[in-house]
Amino acid sequence: MTAPSTTDTTEPEPNGTQPSGAAAPRRRTFGPVAATALVMGNIIGGGIFALPATVAPYGGVSLLAFAVLSVGAVLLALLFGKLARRSPVTGGLYVYPRDAFGPFAGFLSAWSYWTMCWVSIAALAVAVVGYVDVLIPLHGNHTLEGLVALAALWLPAAANFAGTRWVGAVQVVSTFLKFVPLLVVATVGLFFVDADNFGPFNASGQSVTGALAASAALLLYSFLGVESAAVSAGEVRDPERNVGRASVLGTLGSALVYVLGIVAVFGLVPHDELVDSGAPFADAVNAITGGTWGGTAIALVAVASITGCLNGWILMAAQMPYAAARDGLFPARFAKVGKGGVPGFGVWAVAVLGTLLIALNYTAGPDTTFRVLVLITTFTGCVPYLLSAAAQLYWLARGTRERVRPAGLVRDLIVAALSFAFSFWLIAGAGYAAVYQGVLFLFAGIPVYVWLRGRQETAETSA
Repeated sequence: MTAPSTTDTTEPEPNGTQPSGAAAPRRRTFGPVAATALVMGNIIGGGIFALPATVAPYGGVSLLAFAVLSVGAVLLALLFGKLARRSPVTGGLYVYPRDAFGPFAGFLSAWSYWTMCWVSIAALAVAVVGYVDVLIPLHGNHTLEGLVALAALWLPAAANFAGTRWVGAVQVVSTFLKFVPLLVVATVGLFFVDADNFGPFNASGQSVTGALAASAALLLYSFLGVESAAVSAGEVRDPERNVGRASVLGTLGSALVYVLGIVAVFGLVPHDELVDSGAPFADAVNAITGGTWGGTAIALVAVASITGCLNGWILMAAQMPYAAARDGLFPARFAKVGKGGVPGFGVWAVAVLGTLLIALNYTAGPDTTFRVLVLITTFTGCVPYLLSAAAQLYWLARGTRERVRPAGLVRDLIVAALSFAFSFWLIAGAGYAAVYQGVLFLFAGIPVYVWLRGRQETAETSA
C-alpha cells in the first residue's frame, strides 16, 4: 500500500487511494504531543481511580498482575507502531485484520472494538459517580447517581461535536491536570505506606495463577487506550513515525503512574476498607493528610481525569466504525464527517448506547454491574488486539517486508507472538461469564455484516 506523504492533509482510503468526492478532505490535527496525550489521556482515566478497589479482593497478587500488564501493554504499543507504518490511516485495529485476512475479519475486529468502546464509556461514566459523591454526597440515591453518570457522558460528547482540534486540546489539558497530581500523590504516598495495609498476597481463594489471570483481566481495563494513536492515525501528522512513538511513550508514562499509584493506594488504605471503597484514591490521600481536604482535592482531579478520558474514548468509538463504513462494512451514516472532522453519527450512537447501559446499571444493581462491564470490555477489547497481532504474524510469515535485517525480523516476530499470547491469556482470564456475554455481543454483529456485505455485492453486480 502506498503511504501518504508527511505533508498530505487528506486521509487516504484504506486501500491507498484518495477519498472519493463524497468524503471531505481531513486535516491531520494531532502532532506528536497531542497524539501522546491522546494515548495517555485514554489510558489514564477511570482505571487508576476506580480499579484498586475492584481488584482488592484478590490481594497483593494484583500488584504482580499490574507489572505483567505493564510489560504486555508496552508490547502492544510496539506492535501497533509497526502496523501503523504499514497502514497509517484511521481505523487501525480494523484496517490491520482487514488487509491481512479480508473484510469479515476486519468487520469482526471493528465490531468488537466498537462494542468495547461504548461499554467502556458507560463504565467510565459510572466510575465518575464515586468521586462526585466525595464532593457532593449523593446518599446512595440511584436516580441522582444515574444523572451524574449521564452528565459525565454527554458533556464530553458535546466537546466531540466541536471537532477533533477541540478534542486534541482537551486531551492535552486534561492529561496534564491529572498526570502531575497523580504522580505527586503516587510518590509522596510511598513515604506513608504501611505494610500491614496490603493484606494477604492471595485473598481470592483461587490458585495464584488463577488469581493472577483474573485480576489481570480486570486491570486490563486500566490499559485500554494503548491503541488510541493507531486508531486515529488519520488524524496524526507523520503517522508512520509518530504513532509508534506516541503509543510507546504514552504507555510507559501511564505505566509509571499506575505502578506507583496502585502501590501507594494498597499501602495507604487498609485492605478491608479498600475492598468496599467507592473512591480509593480519595481515601488514600485522606490517609496522608489525616483529614478530608486532600481527598476532596483528588476527587476533583479524578472527575476531571475521567471526563477527559471520556472525551478521547468517544472519539475512538466514532473513528473505528467510520473507517469500516467507508468500506461498506458499517452503515453508511457512520462515514459522514461534520465540519469539525468528527463522524457525528458515531458520537451520537455511542452516547445513546452508553446511556442505555447506564440506565441498566442503576436499575439492575450498581454494586455488580461495573465489574461486569469491565470484564466485557476486556474480552471485546482483546479480540482486536488478538487479530492485529495475528495480522502482523501473517505479514511476517509472507515475507513481504523489504530490506529487513534478520535481527529486526526476529524482534518483530517476538513482539507479535508475545502480543498474541498476552491477548489470549487475558481473554481466558476474563472468566466464563464475561467471555459468554462478550461472544454474544460479537456474534450479534454477524447479521449486520451479512446484510451490508450482501447489499454491497448486489450494488457491485448491478454497476
